Amino acid sequence: MRFYNRERELAQLQKIRERSASSAQMTVVIGRRRIGKTSLLKKGMEGQIAVYLFVSKKSEPLLCQEFVAIVKSRLGVTNFGEITRFSEFFAWIMDLSKTRNFTLVLDEFQEFKLINPSIFSEIQNIWDSGKSDSKLNLIFCGSVYSMMKDIFENSKEPLFARATAKLIIKPFEVQVLKEILSEANPDYTQADLLAFYALTGGVAKYVENFVSAGALTLEAMLDEIFSENSLFLEEGKNTLIEEFGRDYTTYFSILSLIANSKTSRPEIESILETSVGPFLEKLENDFSIIRKVRPFFAKPTGRTIKYGIVDNFLSFWFRFVFTNSSAVEIGNFDFLKSQVRQDYSTFSGKMLDRYFIEKYKESLNFSAIGTYWESGNRNEIDLVAINSQEKRAVIAEVKVNSSKISIAKLQEKSVTLVNKLTGHQVEYLGLSIEDM
Repeated sequence: MRFYNRERELAQLQKIRERSASSAQMTVVIGRRRIGKTSLLKKGMEGQIAVYLFVSKKSEPLLCQEFVAIVKSRLGVTNFGEITRFSEFFAWIMDLSKTRNFTLVLDEFQEFKLINPSIFSEIQNIWDSGKSDSKLNLIFCGSVYSMMKDIFENSKEPLFARATAKLIIKPFEVQVLKEILSEANPDYTQADLLAFYALTGGVAKYVENFVSAGALTLEAMLDEIFSENSLFLEEGKNTLIEEFGRDYTTYFSILSLIANSKTSRPEIESILETSVGPFLEKLENDFSIIRKVRPFFAKPTGRTIKYGIVDNFLSFWFRFVFTNSSAVEIGNFDFLKSQVRQDYSTFSGKMLDRYFIEKYKESLNFSAIGTYWESGNRNEIDLVAINSQEKRAVIAEVKVNSSKISIAKLQEKSVTLVNKLTGHQVEYLGLSIEDM
């Protein structure tokens, strides 16, 4: 699959590289596993003097030996003596950068926390003392969000406030997904597009896997997911266990409940029979895996709060794979696919809501976008978009099947909401799979 999109990120990386020609730059690149960080960085390194290093789980001396060999090859330099500590390696790099401008990428940088945590303070000391004479374009990339956030945003950590730029790599936007699907299958249907969005969420690796396999319909995607040696079956565990550590079972239980429509804290606590406040807070603020969903005009401290899993694929995984772990264990793929088909209309309906919210956000025509409901989940409205400057609002009902949309019922449900939109011109819309 060819390289898609990321024009904004590439432009930002280019600006940073240009700045590094006169003053050293330290950039932090963060994004969930499979999102395409490494592909982006390698694309950005094309045509420039750059060194890419991957921090694998091995001893510090072996890692340094590997790094030194790569730097020698890429930069055409030599070094004197044996380098066995990363502090010695980084000091050598900083010394080289005094006379030449180049990019150094350290991928999976958070792994140093397991290899030798003192490396972070060593980097800080060498960086602080040498950056004024350096022309290094230094990029730290990591996929364990909580660890990267702690390394660079915890005021007690040595690299706090040292970064000069930060990039958070996000999934492909919905327009890019449409472009990819239309190139891979010009005859795609809207149902294919919804499945492509619902099951990948725009995560680059999943998109690439489906395109490479020619799995571009729901049934073909399910065959790809539920098969022997499938990348997808262990993906939730592979993506999150390192994030969660020994508490992963509790986090997984919470995420499974949210994926299966138990989206309020009281519902979750009543089922698990324990307080989950600290876990929800970490899932939202430390791991960025869930987000609070509030109805328009709700108070931030109000009780009308629901939780949603940010990532489409993880929503799918916790709903259909983790929930049916026994069937996964014995390889009963027909059963798993039947479970998805049985519940797909509900799952895809929620994903369609999310699709249109993202589409409206990407239009940049509104100042606030969200949903609305009243106490007891009454008068739920799928999409509300407000332009406060132009004093206009869109209130929309989203259904996969357009024949099930009733504008009259939508207007009836919206009375209380519209009363709060004083002075706004309100447009009522029905959005279906045909409008994707």
